[in-house]
Amino acid sequence: MTMSSVMAEATETSPSEPGPVLITGAAGFLGSALVDVFRAAGFPVRVLVRASSSRRNLTWTDVEIAEGDMRDPAAVAAAMRGQRYLVHAAADYRLWAPDMEEIVCTNRDGTRVMMQAALDAGVERVVYTSSVATIRPPADGLTPSDETMPLTPETAIGAYKRSKVVAERVVEEMVAKDGLPAVIVNPSTPIGPRDVKPTPTGRIIQEAALGKMPAFVDTGLNLAHVDDVANGHLLALGKGRIGERYILGGENVLLSQMLADIAGMVGRKAPTVNLPRGVVYPIAFFAELAARVTGKQPFATIDGIRMSRYRMFFSDAKARAELGYGARPYREGLSDAIQWFRQAGYLR
Repeated sequence: MTMSSVMAEATETSPSEPGPVLITGAAGFLGSALVDVFRAAGFPVRVLVRASSSRRNLTWTDVEIAEGDMRDPAAVAAAMRGQRYLVHAAADYRLWAPDMEEIVCTNRDGTRVMMQAALDAGVERVVYTSSVATIRPPADGLTPSDETMPLTPETAIGAYKRSKVVAERVVEEMVAKDGLPAVIVNPSTPIGPRDVKPTPTGRIIQEAALGKMPAFVDTGLNLAHVDDVANGHLLALGKGRIGERYILGGENVLLSQMLADIAGMVGRKAPTVNLPRGVVYPIAFFAELAARVTGKQPFATIDGIRMSRYRMFFSDAKARAELGYGARPYREGLSDAIQWFRQAGYLR
């Protein structure tokens, strides 16, 4: 079956009613939002979580929990049994690890195991959570990039981006060669409540709210409320075309503006010092050295500084036009994130 024939059939086979859905990554930030959205839409939800995962976000009484690693074919097959749909959002979302190739292997191999299990189980529709990390950032720093501008593994900066590129290629190949009924979504940078780890962006919000970010580098992000991104997955399940990619984004915002908005929300003075990257690289280098000793994630990483050379501005016009996707103003996501961090004790 060719990619074009798969896509031509997508409209006829799009789900029109709720059914049992397996969601991965539910213990995390986006995954927990996905569970809330699908439950509210009437889907019976089962989640696959590792035995070692935090249970802090797993507060539902009507959600079935299956334990297992996404790289374990037997555990995944057992979790997939009886499910009509799959939403695969689990991923190793780190910009640094003692062994950087571990990030690549986890995201690539885990995705392959999940997709093969979905095929074997006869799942009707898959929504695969990729990332805008697989899309080339704008060369001019201004014009938002879209789905027509993919990165290659060779041009992706850092292990995390490379892992998402190769994992996305796995899904595309299985759609084309094996008839995998998958729709790909590319979230930008979600922000909001329940960021328990927190994510790299969540750490920026946390540190800025605590007044620990007196300076910034010239870069930009596309920021969207996590609940809107989660709702985009539901829309992709019902309206997305098989084999297509959809950016689920929000507003393109300079880091300096984001930090100023956080400062205003918590009653602090906004940072005004724009640091040259040459100053930040040594900080990241020594932060990574310290991380090897402490085992804790460094706040600044060399790959993160390299990525910051580009403004990560993206367009979600395709998702808005084809899926009916929409996102609220990004400041609502910031406000909800700060409120949750405060209530959860992260801002002491």
